[in-house]
Amino acid sequence: MLSSTLIDDWGLSKLMAEQRRDLLEILEDRYDCRSTIVTSQLSLDKWHDIIGDPTLADAILDRLVHNAYKIDLKGESMRKRKTLLTAPTGSG
Repeated sequence: MLSSTLIDDWGLSKLMAEQRRDLLEILEDRYDCRSTIVTSQLSLDKWHDIIGDPTLADAILDRLVHNAYKIDLKGESMRKRKTLLTAPTGSG
């Protein structure tokens, strides 16, 4: 059974050398045989900076972006909306 992997909130902090190598290995194993979903508030053009090493960044992004579907969402955060919808009203 093939499974999907979700990387949520990608790019919150820079990757360390070991993290870069691990991510590349994981993506290499999954490439062309399993799906990987990545969510991020960081635009794709900033991902090289977060990954750090230019050579590994190219390799990682090649495996993520090749044959990928990119969906840019616009609008308010759903967490913010949910907070507004569930905020307690004044007692009366």
